[in-house]
Parts: sequence; C-alpha cells; structure tokens
Amino acid sequence: MSRPNVTLEDVETKRFTAGANSEEAQSSSNINSNDPPHPTPDRLSLDSSIIATGMSPSPSSDGTSLLSLPWEIVTQIASHLPAECIINVLPQVCQELGRVNEDRLVWQLRAQKLSGPRTSFPVGPKDDFDWSKACLEMEQLIGFWTGQEENREDLAGAGDAMDGEEQVAGDDLAEMQEDVDLNVNAEAADENVEDVDLNVDAEVADENVEDVDLNVDAEVADENVHIGAQNGPHRPQGIDVESTTSDSPSSPLEHIILPSGHFADVNCVLLLGGEGALCASGSRDRNVNLWDLRQGSRGTLLHMLGDRGFISTHRGWVWCLASSGPLLASGSFDSTVRLWDLAAGGAERGLYKCKAAVLCMSCDGETVLAGLHDQKINVYDTRAADPLVTSLHHHSDAVLSLASNDQFILSGSKDQTIAVYDRRAGKLLQRRQLRSYLLSMSYSGREVWAGDNRGLVHTFSLQNGSLTAISKFNIHNAMVTGIHSSHGTLYTCSSDRTVKVHLPCAPPKTLWTLHHQAGVNGLSVEADTLAIASADMNVEIWRPRC
Repeated sequence: MSRPNVTLEDVETKRFTAGANSEEAQSSSNINSNDPPHPTPDRLSLDSSIIATGMSPSPSSDGTSLLSLPWEIVTQIASHLPAECIINVLPQVCQELGRVNEDRLVWQLRAQKLSGPRTSFPVGPKDDFDWSKACLEMEQLIGFWTGQEENREDLAGAGDAMDGEEQVAGDDLAEMQEDVDLNVNAEAADENVEDVDLNVDAEVADENVEDVDLNVDAEVADENVHIGAQNGPHRPQGIDVESTTSDSPSSPLEHIILPSGHFADVNCVLLLGGEGALCASGSRDRNVNLWDLRQGSRGTLLHMLGDRGFISTHRGWVWCLASSGPLLASGSFDSTVRLWDLAAGGAERGLYKCKAAVLCMSCDGETVLAGLHDQKINVYDTRAADPLVTSLHHHSDAVLSLASNDQFILSGSKDQTIAVYDRRAGKLLQRRQLRSYLLSMSYSGREVWAGDNRGLVHTFSLQNGSLTAISKFNIHNAMVTGIHSSHGTLYTCSSDRTVKVHLPCAPPKTLWTLHHQAGVNGLSVEADTLAIASADMNVEIWRPRC
C-alpha cells in the first residue's frame, strides 16, 4: 500500500484544526460545569489596566484594587513592609498609598512593636516627635547589630529604671570610684603620682603621670573596677568582638582596626565627612591623626595634624575633639584649642590659648565651645578677629561634658550639676543638682542622654528651656565615657571595657554588647558607622559591609 503524500501545509492545517477543536471542547466543559459562565468581553475595547485587574489578584499599577480595602487593612498590610519602603517607595506608587507615611498612628504602633510591650518610647516629649525617622533608625540598628542568628540568645533588654534618686545596687563599686578624683590629688592617686594635677603642663605630665587616667583604665584601677564589673548587677552576657563581627562574613557589619598610628592611649575619636568617610583620633602621645576610611581594606592614615616644624600636634595630652562642617577642633591638656581646615587637607586654621586644660568641646556652626578645668566654658567665634566671645562660669568645679545647638548650651561638671544656658537671651536658665557627675552627654531633639561616673545613664527632657529629669538606668559598671543618641539609636561605652548598642526606650533595650580587652575612652557614630577609642592605643571601626 502506498503512503499518501503529506506536505508541510497539510501538517500545519491539521495542527490548527486540532487546536481549535480542543479549545471548543474546553469551552463546552467550562459552560457545563457548576461554575457560573464568564463571558469574554471584546479585548480590543477594554482598557489595559482593567485587563490586568481582571487577570490578577494583585493591585493595579495605580493601586486601585488595594485602596478599595478599608484603610485599617491597608495600614495593616503596610505594617509588614520595611520602614524604608513605606517612606521611599509607597509615595512613588500613588498619592493615596503615600498617606501611609503620614499616618502618625501607623508609626506609633510600629515603634511600640520594635521597642517591646514593657517599654516606653520615646523617653522624652512626644509632641512633634519624628516617628517615621525613629522607626527607620531602629529597624536599621536591629538589622545591623542582630544580624547573626546564632547569637540571638544573647539579646537582652538591659537597663533598669531607677525612681527618684535611689542608689544603685553595687554601691561598693561607686565608693571605690569616688576615690578617683579628676584633680588627681594626693588622696586619690597612687603614691607614685601623688603630686600630679590635671593642670600640669605637657613636659611634667608625660614624664610623671603616664598611668593616671580620668577614665579609670586598667593601669590605674584594674583591681577595683574589674572586680566591680564582674560582680555588679545586671551585667548582660555580651558577644566577643573578635569572634563575631571581625571574622564572620555573614555579619552585616565589617570590623576593622586602624593601622597603628598612636603610641599611647587614644582618648577621643570623631567620624567626619558626613558618611563616616574620615576619622580623627586624639591620643596621650599629643597627636591628632586623620584617617581616610575609604582607602584600603583597613583605612589609611593620611597624616598627623600639625606644623611640620613640631614633633606633635599639641604639647599635652589630646583630650577631646569636635567638628562642624570642614572645621575640626582639638582640645588638650596644654590649655589650647587648635582649629583645622579639613577642606584644605587638615591645614591649621587657628589657635586659642586658654587658662586651663581643655576637657570637653562642642561645635555649632562657626562657634566653638570649650569646657575647662578652671570651671569655665569659653565661647569662640571662629570668624572674628578677637575670637573669644564670652567665658561662662556656671559651675564650681571642672567642666566635663558639653552639648549644644543654636539656642542652648548644656554643661555637666565635677560639682555634680548640669546647667542650661540660653544663648539667645544670654542668661543661665537652670542649674540642676545631681548625685553624680556627668562625663558624656548627647542632645537630640528634646531628649538629653548623659552618662555619669557610676555607670548610670540619665535621661532628661528639654522644653522651652526647662530641663526635667525623666529617669536613670543602670547600664554599665563603671564610668560612662561616651554616649551617642538619636531618634532611634543609643550607643554607650565605658571604662568597664564594654561598648553597648541599644534602642533608646525606657528602659533601654540592649541589642549588642561588645567586650573589649581594655577600657573604652570614647566613641563616635556617623552614617551607621561606629568608631571607638581605647586604652590599648587602637581605633576600631564597625561599618556596614559594601
């Protein structure tokens, strides 16, 4: 039997006919089923957005189907989105979805969920509080510092609120620390340094008081502070820095130790450049070093600030740093404030001679504030030919901490007071007596966070020039040497050899505890980057991985 001749056209004709019969059979099956019929409209006359809506349960490009839901359901759906998405993405989808970002209640509920049911947030006044910014910062902080699943068992809410002026458990530690006087007099210091004073000049200080530290580091008070740190109350079980953030590629943070640039304790550190691109460090070796964190895997030392004709930046210990824009200021035990122009590669911009050691500083615009050991606060205008504007005398002992904005100057002193000065009115508004002295201070919005010499962190509200104490929390076991706060972040460090990262609620919720091998003398935070100055001559950085 001969086979019929089959052409390519015949094959294509049969394939088309079979496909048509199959579609008819499927259509007949659908009509005969229990489901109601779905008439197919003429697609040529149908708008494309309607077609998309009919063929998919997802919202249309203009958000029409989603917005047909009750607003409560829309906000509930949005609560599962990251804060960054709500702030930056939803407003670009459509105007109505952008309203989620403006819903104050949405952010309040989110903040309460982040901080926890047994906390109060914010600590300060709620009027005009930027809830969306706070939630964004909290979520970023949690993402960075709780990124490793295997270490989540160490997360804890550390910090117990103390009512009124109640004493902290562990008063024996406080009594030990009370014996360490900032004046380093004969009754407080070791026999080998009994004649040394904070006002001593550089030549005497470097030879005779190499081991005297206001921060009570291990070289002076290791036995007292270390024992107290081990036995003190509410010590969170922290994470070893080296074993978690330095070597773990899965960590969202990169930990680097800057190349050796100092040969003595680093007293202060400051991140600069807006994105944490630069880092300045001040040390007991009398030098201020400037680092570029963008160069190399571990950062690069650009240079030591100062004239080439001098062997060091200052003639005494560098104790504090402050900046505003391209202006960097350094304060020293040599009783001077030096100004540096970062826009000109760190060239010297000015030199202010004071009458006592400079223990703390703050910069605001073109104004530089210097807290001195002689109880005064010098106010300088860097634009003026005669830069000293005024010298404020609000305290009866050394000025140890400063915070300021364009309206107020807040100062903490060894006399155990905190003062509020109105710059516009030119008068002292308030001086509040405490039971300890404040070594570090951070002022953000209407909240003031401050760390004292007993390991406590104090919170205040500042409204209309009135400073009101809110609470205090037992966070560290020794002096709180550094503190940084913002709407949604809180960082603290201490001579108890720890750095802690918290959510700024009441009580603070500690996300991470970084144990250090030496006392930590200060910290700086900028653009999610953390830098610390330590008594082991190092500057260490934690920054987001690229």
